Amino acid sequence: MPSWLIVFLTALAAVAFFALAMSLTLIFKGHNIDSEIATNKNMQRLGIKCAVQESREDTGTDNCHDVGCHGNCSSCDIEQNPTE
Repeated sequence: MPSWLIVFLTALAAVAFFALAMSLTLIFKGHNIDSEIATNKNMQRLGIKCAVQESREDTGTDNCHDVGCHGNCSSCDIEQNPTE
């Protein structure tokens, strides 16, 4: 059996395994895994914050609502100056 076929079949099996695992999570829990920091209550309870929010706290600009950050890391912009 050629080595490229072994690599291809191994990659295909890995993708199939992860798709099955995600499907089983959805079936048994009834919802998708909540990996967004803004909406995951366990992450909030543990004090986990997105990297942008932590860096803004380090620079002394704790409130980033003025630049459109509403707890969702994808909407935060670390490069935007809050005084603009």
